[in-house]
Amino acid sequence: MDTVAVINASGKKLMPTNSYRARKLLKSKRAVIHKYRPVFTIKLVDRVDGYTQPIEYKCDTGYQNIGISICSDTKEFVNEQRNLLKDEVKRHNSCRKYRRTRRNRLRYRKARWNNRKGMISKDGFAPSIRNKRDMHIRLYEEYCKVFPITKAVFEMGQFDTQVLKAIEAGLPVPVGIDYQRGEQYGYATLREAVFARDNYTCICCGKSAVKDGVKLRIHHIGYLSGDRSNRMTNLGSVCENCHTSKNHKPGGKLYNLKPRLKTFKGATFMTMVRYSMIKQLKVTTPGVDIKVTYGATTKLARKELNIKKTHSNDAYCMGEFHPKHRSDFKHYKKCRRNNRVLSKFYDAKYRDLRDGSVKTGSQLSCGRTNRKISRHTELDERIYRAHKITKGRVSTRRQHYSLRPGDKVLYNGKIYFVSGMQSNGASVKLTNGKAYSLKKVRVLQHCNAWTAVV
Repeated sequence: MDTVAVINASGKKLMPTNSYRARKLLKSKRAVIHKYRPVFTIKLVDRVDGYTQPIEYKCDTGYQNIGISICSDTKEFVNEQRNLLKDEVKRHNSCRKYRRTRRNRLRYRKARWNNRKGMISKDGFAPSIRNKRDMHIRLYEEYCKVFPITKAVFEMGQFDTQVLKAIEAGLPVPVGIDYQRGEQYGYATLREAVFARDNYTCICCGKSAVKDGVKLRIHHIGYLSGDRSNRMTNLGSVCENCHTSKNHKPGGKLYNLKPRLKTFKGATFMTMVRYSMIKQLKVTTPGVDIKVTYGATTKLARKELNIKKTHSNDAYCMGEFHPKHRSDFKHYKKCRRNNRVLSKFYDAKYRDLRDGSVKTGSQLSCGRTNRKISRHTELDERIYRAHKITKGRVSTRRQHYSLRPGDKVLYNGKIYFVSGMQSNGASVKLTNGKAYSLKKVRVLQHCNAWTAVV
């Protein structure tokens, strides 16, 4: 059964109950609905006293995923995983690009940088890092408002990324002066260091810039997964003949390339925010005993309990309480509160003369990546365009719709989640991939920044 939080008439937090007992209390009008998030909470109207037991809040912190487990000595009340937004940095950069474009449209626009002055200098963190740190604190505060939490345990490690990188690559562990001599040591620019590491050779076709005279370009290997970082393990040397838009698409030479080493964003994030996070947690709830644990301790506890590794199970293995009665697992992901992208471009579609398939205009393009290059080269595929099937168009959203992605709706007696709106808000597209009239669906619950992962 789902856990229901309980608050008495004077606002004191009591021990949670189950959904069956909560329905009985609501039906007999001995309780009223207090709030729905982070868990369903009821407020008793005829009781001002109540006894509580020690409850422990346990959190597996992370850059992308958060595991939460709230337990007493006999029962687990919350067992869930929260996924944070992935492309927040990309959206910040997009917002900056649009803002600068708006300012460039006028001959003179009054300077407005003072309205953002001091945000980074306030705590030393970038907006994306600050948001992820605050999300851990905000979730903890929300649960402290409805559960009588007496203890809290957070997994926060301090990592040496240079050592992790050396172990991953199979190199000797850096010692002393090795920390000052990184991958770019001895080279003036990052571009020069990448070319020298690859011996001035294309990683796709193997042609050399020295022997064959090809021009090399810097390619982000992990672009497919959204990894556009400029670390050397994510960069490769590619000649201009291979570095085309066609090779960036499915079936191309550059499509399935993987970075030499995985990213260490999570380790860097945890090392940056651990002290700041603990300090704010203690200020938020001064009456709660807050402790810090490490991943090695969690791993030993997980092996002793003989359970598989997940973010919620890691949180369960922390701390003092490990009850046998576990709660049902729930999985949520963060949703955007507002989509500021109002226009979307749909490319024209053509019939390919070679195989008769339908392709977009970008797939049958001239193939150049620089305006200095002529359009009429051997990379030009516009000659294979047959008749045009649909022309390109720009769709502009001029209003906010009643539904948005992540909302829970009811259609034909079944529960679905909204994936998008179509036809200027007249139809709604559900998670089954089909679109239906907006009049035929009934709203059950709005996502409100978090939506369940089915």
